[in-house]
Amino acid sequence: MSETLTPDVVARRDRLLAILGTMPGVAVAFSGGVDSAVVAKAARVALEARALAVTADSPSVPRSELADARKLAEVIGIRHVVVTTEEFDNADYLKNDGTRCYHCKSELYGRIESLLPTLGVPVICSGANLDDAGDYRPGLTAAAEHAVRHPLQEAGFTKADVRSLARHWALPVWDKPASPCLSSRLAPGLAVTAERTLRVELAEEFLHARGLRECRVRYHEGDLARVEVPAAEVARFATEPLAGELVARLTELGFRYVTLDLQGFRSGNLNGLISLDVKRRYATPTPSGTET
Repeated sequence: MSETLTPDVVARRDRLLAILGTMPGVAVAFSGGVDSAVVAKAARVALEARALAVTADSPSVPRSELADARKLAEVIGIRHVVVTTEEFDNADYLKNDGTRCYHCKSELYGRIESLLPTLGVPVICSGANLDDAGDYRPGLTAAAEHAVRHPLQEAGFTKADVRSLARHWALPVWDKPASPCLSSRLAPGLAVTAERTLRVELAEEFLHARGLRECRVRYHEGDLARVEVPAAEVARFATEPLAGELVARLTELGFRYVTLDLQGFRSGNLNGLISLDVKRRYATPTPSGTET
């Protein structure tokens, strides 16, 4: 049974559809997360065949996430295109100095932009919502440089609103945890390589296979893995036999040291290692003229 929307979310949904309906056609940057899924669904409703979803494929994208994005596009009924991005050929991306997301999104939006004539649509849309504003978001700086529209922000959606509408529309990702790219697991200053992102992907697969939805394997200098699991699960992963299995698997993958973070899972905590100068340069202002 779908969720009943509050009047405020109904108004924002209608505004979202109206905003998209004014566009001659859109390519939605589609990761398969809840935000881009709602934009893709709304674009499909408002524009029908004039909407499509574009997903990036690179060593920073887990294979499971790519497969899930394909399935989700089928559920939504939107045309889906997967493009290979080449951020791993960019030295500024690989050095991982806190600006990595800017270079990643610049590559993605630039690649989509070059394909727009072939795709038959003129506008790129993202899944950014109001909760993404006023924070360190290098990707939004790249989006502005490529004239990317953020219809969720324009319609006044918070993350909670997005999840509510996704549930109402019976999108299977309505409660999906955030899933940043694999490169985000590497501590700032540690160079990004395909080998390192693959290690992280396989290490997190081990955790997922043991029942965890939200977890991270943070990669630090010296091939140290800092494993974050929900606080309620820390004791289980610190106790045999699971503790030994965890160490054995991550050692097998090439990590020299394996630590379990006693503070538990905390989203985005590696951002604390990024310099204040970089954060100031890529802070995003709160959008004006939006519904709240």
